[in-house]
Amino acid sequence: MRSSRRDFLKHAAALACASCISVENRAQSKHQGYHPDLEFPTRPRDRLAVTSWPFRDYIECPANRGRKLSVPSIDIKEFPAMVVERFAVYNVNPLLNHFRSTDPAYLQSFREAVAQARSHIVDLGLPGRCFATTDTTTAEAAVQDACKWIDIAAAIGSPSVRLHLSAPQGQKPDLEAAATHLARLADYGGKRNVVVNLENDNAVAEDPYFIVNVVEKANHAYLRALPDFGNSMAKYGEEGNEKAVAAMLKHSFNMCHVKGAVQLDGKTYHVDLRRMFEIARQSSYRGYFSMEFDTNGGDPFAGTTKLIDETLQNLA
Repeated sequence: MRSSRRDFLKHAAALACASCISVENRAQSKHQGYHPDLEFPTRPRDRLAVTSWPFRDYIECPANRGRKLSVPSIDIKEFPAMVVERFAVYNVNPLLNHFRSTDPAYLQSFREAVAQARSHIVDLGLPGRCFATTDTTTAEAAVQDACKWIDIAAAIGSPSVRLHLSAPQGQKPDLEAAATHLARLADYGGKRNVVVNLENDNAVAEDPYFIVNVVEKANHAYLRALPDFGNSMAKYGEEGNEKAVAAMLKHSFNMCHVKGAVQLDGKTYHVDLRRMFEIARQSSYRGYFSMEFDTNGGDPFAGTTKLIDETLQNLA
């Protein structure tokens, strides 16, 4: 049963007032006693999602630096219905930076728009913060910001967040610090039943093997890896990328990003999708596959359609 707007606003207000875990309360508790509560579909098309990142040219909001005035604009509330209409996909993976507002009323209207489209939110993409540092002031600010974002994810009904990691400029990311601070955040996510996912994106702070080491060291059911099929191609090459994704899939829960190609510094790296889905099957991955077409390769609508078709062929 859908809650009323009044009930939602009360709930959101309560979340906003909830305090995050203090820096003294480090996550040294035992994490084996509870696990994320999420049932996955088995029908191939039902496992597909579309992220808002490739469509940033169109999305009108103050924080979206990718907006292009030469194309029509949409509000992120229109995104779920657009994905259903254009791609017949009923799961969305929006970015928080694409939301016009995070006021409770706006979040409720977004959640209602998802329901009206008969769609579902499967992950909320977040900005980055610096967790892999021994500077406790910086790390504490990162945890506090991320706790607020987890509250937003819970308010819109997202089962997980994708959290970007950054590192102090010119410094190597600190594994011990990252595991400690992210375990604290995962504790908070567990209280909201929101998984914290780490993606292999930035070549330094988000190296796939660094993420695997962080997840293993934290050993928390609510801290997981989110492998992107193409993001590590430039650094590791095709074979190395496959090994990196395989390592991450061992620690994945609900999200995986699908790319068929990546363009970087004028060079195109092609992903063997057949091989990547074979690795996912071998890893017994049961979660969602979110289409994330690299817009350097052209039109996001045509590119996303092609990714969907190839994904369905490999999931058949």
